[in-house]
Amino acid sequence: MNRNEPHRSTAREAADFDLKIVSNRADHGLGQPVLRADVAGMPLEWVDYKEAARLYHQGQVAYACGSTLYRLHGGTNAMSGRRTVLEVSSIIATIGHTANPGNTRHDYVPPLNNQTLFRRDGYICMYCAQRFATADLSRDHIRPFSQGGKDTWNNVVTACRRCNNAKASRTPEQAHMQLVAVPFTPTYAEYIFLKGRRVLADQMQYLLAHFPRSSPLHARIQGWLN
Repeated sequence: MNRNEPHRSTAREAADFDLKIVSNRADHGLGQPVLRADVAGMPLEWVDYKEAARLYHQGQVAYACGSTLYRLHGGTNAMSGRRTVLEVSSIIATIGHTANPGNTRHDYVPPLNNQTLFRRDGYICMYCAQRFATADLSRDHIRPFSQGGKDTWNNVVTACRRCNNAKASRTPEQAHMQLVAVPFTPTYAEYIFLKGRRVLADQMQYLLAHFPRSSPLHARIQGWLN
């Protein structure tokens, strides 16, 4: 391959992408985030093991599901001589005010950034349908700013740099380029998934249950798994 050409990636080259779906049996260390949900089961955010331990300690964990992610060892009881052990699950539901904008605001739109945009589109250029490493991708505005386009989820797609340069300040129709998929605005649950860097299989299944049935992410996640 010519070093000046962009790097087209295969499904096996998972290291090129910053979203990974991993087995619950994998050795993930303390870097694996915990998925926090509200008491109704709606996904809220990713938290690290320290925040999860704090929620357990303060009695804010209503219930847990998924696999045991961590066994955190505390101090030794002077009376019994036993050491306390806190088991942290991969998914925890917490009580109290959730502040979940996906539940409280029907007009909520997740913030747009390249990281989640590339993940939404599966790291695939929406013009040439090739998969690329993150460094070779860019954000393309379907209707350019010069023609009244906005920087919104429904007006942006992932594009390789070559296709983006070829399209320039034109619409796909004007450039005689066809989109391979229709852009969409993620729901809050979809956005939580797209924000995750390492998503365990059970966390993925939990989030999938909260995706709309029509979500394009269903097919894209299967593509990543295959």
